[in-house]
Amino acid sequence: MPRRFPIRAKLTFGALAPLFVAFMICSLAGTYIINQKIASQAQEKVRTDLNSAREVYRNELDRIGELVELTAANPFTATAVETGDKTVMASLLNSLQQKKHLDILTAVDGAGRVLYRAHNPRVSGDSQAGNHYFLAQALKGFAVTGTTVLTAEQLATERAELTQRATIPVLSTPRSRPRASSVERSGMVMISAAPVRDAEGRIIGALYGAVLLNNDNALVDKIKEIVYEGVKFKDIDCGNATLFLGDTRIATNVLTSSGARAIGTRLSEEVYNRVLLEKKKWVGRAFVVNDWYFTAYEPILNLRGQAIGSLYVGMLEKPYTSMQKSVNSILYIVLFVTSLIGVTVSGFIGTLLARPIKELEKLAHRVALGERDLQIEVPSTDEVGDLADAFNQMTRALTRQEAEINLLHRGLEEKVQERTAQLSDKNRLLLQTQADLARAEKLADLGIVAAGVAHEINTPLAIIRGNTEVLEMCLPPEHANREEVEIISRQTERMAKIVGNLLAFARQKSLNQRRFQVHEVLDDILSQIGHQVNMDGISVLREYAADVAVIRGDKDQLRQVFVNLIQNAAQAMPAGGTLRLATRGAGKGCLVEIADTGQGILPEHLEKIFTPFFTTKDNGSGLGLSVSYGIVKDHGGDIEVESSPERGTRFRILIPGENPLEQASVE
Repeated sequence: MPRRFPIRAKLTFGALAPLFVAFMICSLAGTYIINQKIASQAQEKVRTDLNSAREVYRNELDRIGELVELTAANPFTATAVETGDKTVMASLLNSLQQKKHLDILTAVDGAGRVLYRAHNPRVSGDSQAGNHYFLAQALKGFAVTGTTVLTAEQLATERAELTQRATIPVLSTPRSRPRASSVERSGMVMISAAPVRDAEGRIIGALYGAVLLNNDNALVDKIKEIVYEGVKFKDIDCGNATLFLGDTRIATNVLTSSGARAIGTRLSEEVYNRVLLEKKKWVGRAFVVNDWYFTAYEPILNLRGQAIGSLYVGMLEKPYTSMQKSVNSILYIVLFVTSLIGVTVSGFIGTLLARPIKELEKLAHRVALGERDLQIEVPSTDEVGDLADAFNQMTRALTRQEAEINLLHRGLEEKVQERTAQLSDKNRLLLQTQADLARAEKLADLGIVAAGVAHEINTPLAIIRGNTEVLEMCLPPEHANREEVEIISRQTERMAKIVGNLLAFARQKSLNQRRFQVHEVLDDILSQIGHQVNMDGISVLREYAADVAVIRGDKDQLRQVFVNLIQNAAQAMPAGGTLRLATRGAGKGCLVEIADTGQGILPEHLEKIFTPFFTTKDNGSGLGLSVSYGIVKDHGGDIEVESSPERGTRFRILIPGENPLEQASVE
């Protein structure tokens, strides 16, 4: 038996349910709003931090650009480049690269041949004009500053130790894109190039300087110091910055679990596709190396506008998560205390409301045991009093309604039985229609094939038949081959009959409908059937209806149907029996029955007898009943068969009445 809950508990629950729902909605909405607000503020802050980091990055580019442009504009630089004086160039460039911490500082002539390398003075004279886009722009008179990537060979040419600094082992990172090489050897550099002009303003050379960013954490540490000002959470830095070359970290203050800088770790494929392939910012929550961060990425473009890397800033998620938990805890405590107060008040009110309802419960049990016309008095004028009045009306009307229900129940059962019988009849009719349709489609397909076969056979068959007749006329009766020729002639006749049946089955002829005497046709068939089949021992019983005389149809085709059925009936009675022919009216049409007392048809053969080429006779073609079926269907009629082994077979052929709108002659 299911557990019983008192009405007081239900009333209390009913009173508290809206309150709990409101509390739940408020708690969920409050939690969602708090979390979303904190998360959105964090994302907005990291977006702002990215803008600040970008400004630090640009300031560093501007610093390098100003140094190179000022040095290139120095008259002493122009004189040294024009005269090729390496001593002057060394005094100018060496002090500059040492004070300003440049990794590359090189002077070239107007053709792009190196005059002096501050970091590699022993190597000069090589042409760099076709190797660097920035140098080509400077030699055209444009001062350019930006970020580019130099190959390991280009770095080695400028300074051998730069290749070692640029080399970074690439670490395997989850969700990163596939990478062929496990070592990054190219270097990302902040570079500036400016033309050197003589006193008349002609370009006589160029000067370019660069800072290699690979394994140089000074810039990212500067970004971190400016943007996040050393903010920590439980002794952990809250913010960090990273420079990426492609998808590989080349400078970062993100730390691994061992406390080392995470240089060589890689971008996830999602961020790579967004930032480097689509050249768009990516702002969102992400797992960076070993913890969750609010992150922002933007592409770093080279001088040609191609994305070669990215700038990243991120804030640790834990401080914000801790803040969310604290605010949510306060909200839940307030809701819990409020719920306790609501439960106490609702329980007291539920007890007061439950008393009259308990009285109604006792009377309802008595009604269930068979008592009627019970009355209850409740002095209240609220909904409980209305419930008591409704109960009193219910007990007075219950007996009357029970009687009406019993009456309706009996009527419903009768209707269900009636509808069930109608549905069974409809189902039987539907199955019969489906079977007739399938059979008609099959006969139509086979008819097309049969017509083609018959037409193809007719011509050679006519030639064989003519030559056989010539042989019969040429051979005397006593000739030794006379018997074989007669066999050929008989088999040719049989083949001609089969071809005729095929053509009839294909129904190439249109119906020639007219009115005729059906009884005369049946009698004429009986008078001639003895020439085709043995009728010895078979008695014929005619049961013709007096009101059936004239029917309408194709007389020749219907005669073929009657002949086929009568012949089959006679062949089914080799030891003799009774052949019964009966007619009777069927509306405006006629029903013809042909029955025998012969061997009958096996049940497994009964459904196949109208199938083309199905026969149980040794010398039959299997087309007789199929042709008959098709002729009757063409007349819009129907043919049915009933049979049982050793008791005989009965065929019913229904021929519909004539169309009163058409004129037909009586034969």
